[in-house]
Amino acid sequence: MERWKLYAFAAALFAGLTSVIAKAGLKALGADVGLAVRTVFVFAFIVLNTLVWTGAAKTSATLQQAGWRPISLLALSALTTTLSWICYYRAMHDGTVSFVSLVDKGSIIVTLTLSIFLLGEPFTWRIAAGAGLIVAGLLVLAGGKPS
Repeated sequence: MERWKLYAFAAALFAGLTSVIAKAGLKALGADVGLAVRTVFVFAFIVLNTLVWTGAAKTSATLQQAGWRPISLLALSALTTTLSWICYYRAMHDGTVSFVSLVDKGSIIVTLTLSIFLLGEPFTWRIAAGAGLIVAGLLVLAGGKPS
């Protein structure tokens, strides 16, 4: 299996663990405070990862060479991530993590659509079938009340 696929499956595993662990942590904290605490730790772990695997000098040189456009796009991505996390944590604090997490995965439809039209990525029958199943799942969820 290609390395990127292993990373993708690992990301899904860790994302699944993240939601359940976070929901347990939110019992003693509000959604916004819990998210802030989590984000501080995420920042620290990401900086440590970058220093260990890339190094400070290479990271600095890469940032200087990148220019404003990639940095601006990543800043915009950070803004949308922040808005997503705020909404996700507020929903998870008040709702069931299983329901919120499933609905949140509906974001793949937005990602899929934008990746095709803005990035020119291919749209295959497998992607169409997977997207159709996700939409079907979201319709099942939307039709009922979470228990």
